[in-house]
Order: sequence, then structure tokens, then C-alpha cells
Amino acid sequence: MPRRVAVLSVHTSPLEQPGTGDAGGMNVYIAETAARMAARGTAVEVFTRATSSDLPPVAELAPGVLVRHVAAGPFEPMERAELPGQLCAFTAGVLRAEARHEPGFYDVVHSHYWLSGQVGWLARDRWGVPLVHTAHTLAKVKNAALADGDTPEPRGRVIGEQQVVDEADRLIANTAVEARQLLDLYAADPAKVDTVSPGVDLDRFRPGDRDADRAALGIAPGAFVLAFVGRIQPLKAPDVLLRAAAELIACGAVRREDLVVLVVGGPSGTGLEQPTALRQLAAGLGIDDVVVFLPPQGGDALARIYRAADVVAVPSHSESFGLVAVEAQACGTPVVAAAVGGLPVAVADGVSGLLVHGHRTADWAAALGSLAPPRARAALAHGAVRHARQFSWDRTTDALLHAYAMADQALRHSLARAEVAV
Repeated sequence: MPRRVAVLSVHTSPLEQPGTGDAGGMNVYIAETAARMAARGTAVEVFTRATSSDLPPVAELAPGVLVRHVAAGPFEPMERAELPGQLCAFTAGVLRAEARHEPGFYDVVHSHYWLSGQVGWLARDRWGVPLVHTAHTLAKVKNAALADGDTPEPRGRVIGEQQVVDEADRLIANTAVEARQLLDLYAADPAKVDTVSPGVDLDRFRPGDRDADRAALGIAPGAFVLAFVGRIQPLKAPDVLLRAAAELIACGAVRREDLVVLVVGGPSGTGLEQPTALRQLAAGLGIDDVVVFLPPQGGDALARIYRAADVVAVPSHSESFGLVAVEAQACGTPVVAAAVGGLPVAVADGVSGLLVHGHRTADWAAALGSLAPPRARAALAHGAVRHARQFSWDRTTDALLHAYAMADQALRHSLARAEVAV
């Protein structure tokens, strides 16, 4: 196993609360796998951009896991479109941190998202260690499934992603679908691609006392509760849930007085341009009396949200995996999800939830309405728990450590061949 891993996460810190801004599933992924690597004896240092002058240069995320805040640009959040201009400064900060140690301090670089991959590419060459890269999302995939009015990813990102795919020693795909996208859309070398599913904290996200969780949230025991958890932006499509909820009331499938719609999260991405748009939509649909907006939740509070819901909706236009879907299912809550990206892996159609093809209001209302009767949800609730148990952060960590070893082996063989050629 590597003694020490340098994890690069330029645009968001694992210390941030997922659900708003740029913080989401990637933050959870980094935090959970880093802590488990450290528990196995591999120290982890996460490099991320400092967004406040109040942040300490180094903070401990967990025993054996340090987060290094690198000064690159102003001490304030920046839009992702502005961050490429700060990659030189960020890279300098990473290289300076390593230069304070003896050569060979880090054994592997693991970059998350294409911005980090650009930094990792240079660090790999400078340090002579393998670069492992996880894209999390791909520009070509997102651009092929844009929500109405959403902004396409810029050409510069497409080019940057291609460079990282070409240079990385190992590529980590969340699902076989994403692995195929890397091969078909970016001409990745099949020998360098590993499929490693994200996990779920099965100790935290588990079935519990639904009535007690509802009481804590002020929700009636007999209500039909639909929930959306995530960043509020067109890509995540929370508007689809609101339109479907309005249709359920209009067609008489659910009584207004019985329906509660929880929207948990904060504006992000292009959603920042109209931060009140979803509230305005609820009012325009005439359902603002049944929709409850809550700020991002973490830890046990998030598990309470999942358990309080009868159904969690994941209507994203693009999703590399869908951590929310697996977390909800681990709590015994069925999921209705869009049949896109990795969601057909995260949700077993007809077993742990339902998959909906497309984003038509009628189709979503039909799927959600079919789960209004408690008996219709009972079998899916049991299936949800069983399905979620396939995923764990320990398995993810084991697979990542194996990928690091394979990348190191490939790099050593490459260097040996180069020496022979000389």
C-alpha cells in the first residue's frame, strides 16, 4: 500500500457541507475514502483552494487525513469558469508543499474533477509518481443531456478533460456506463480504466423510527412525503418533482392535505443566477403550501430526512452515480430516479425503486403516484435496504488502493522499458 497519497480537489473542500455551492457527492467521496485509507495505514493529504482568509493552512479531517488550504486567487468562492486562471497558482502551492519534504514524500496523486487533473498531471511529472484520476462528471455527457435553459460546458473544459484522460496512469469510473463513456467519447485506453462504485455509510444510513423522524420535522405520521435532496440547479431537475407533485393533486391521485414535498439543499451552478426560481415555481403551480424548503443537511440530520420520506426523487438530467439514491435506499426509502448515467446502477428498477425514462410531468406523476399506497412501497422498501448493502465505502477504498498499486506497477514497468531502450 502507498505510504502517503496526495489528493487534489481544487474547486471544493471535503470539509464543506454537501448540498449547496460546489459541494456535493464528490466531497462525500473524498472524505469517506480518505478516512478509510488512513485507518488502513495510508496517510492522505487533500489539497483544496482556500476560500477564506480565516481558514487554517492545514486542518485535520480525520486521524491521518490532512486538508491543505492552498492560496490561489481571492479568498472567496469563485465560479468554476474562473478557476482555470488560478491553476498555475494552485499548482505552485502544491509543489511548494511537497518541496518542504524529502523526495518521494507522496507515493501517488489522485485528482478529482478535471481541474484537479490538470494540476495532477504536472505534479505526476515532477514527482515521478502515478496519477490516478476520477472525473466525477464529464462535459460531453452533460452537454448531451442539458436541461432547458441550462448553460453548456465550455470547450476549454472538453479539451482539458481530454488532456487528463490521455495523461493519467489510471482512470476511475463510477459505473460501467461511465467507463464506456470514457472509451467512446474520450478514446481512453481500456487497460487504464477501472470501474469503482462509490459507497454509502451503512452505519449512519439505516432504517429507523419513521414516526419519530417525522415528529422531529413536524410532519404528520400519515402524510405522503416526497423528498428531493441535493444542489438546486437545472442539472439536478428539482422542478420535475414540483411539477409532478402539482399533477398528483390536480388529478386527485393524492389529497392536498396529505402531501408534503421536502426540498433539501441550496442553489448551485446556474441555479445561482435565479436563487428563488424554485420557490417561485412552487407558488406558480399553486403548491407552495405543501412544499417545505430546508437548507442542506448533513450526518444524522440527513438520515432523518431520508427516513421521514416515503419516496426520494432523483430526477437529474445527468448523474455519474447518485449517492443520494443509495443513501436513501440504505434508510429503507424507495427511490424514483431518472434512467440516466449511473442511476440505473444505484437504483434497481422494480426492486429498490423505479426508473423513469425522460422528464415528462405525466410520467413522473404516474411513477410517484403508483407509490402513494403504503402496500406499494412495502416491497420496494425491503428491496432498497438489500440493494444498498451492495455498496460500502470500505469496498470502494479497497478498490482504490488496488488501482493505486496497478498504476504504480504500470509506471515502474514503463520506466524500466525506457531504461532498457536507452
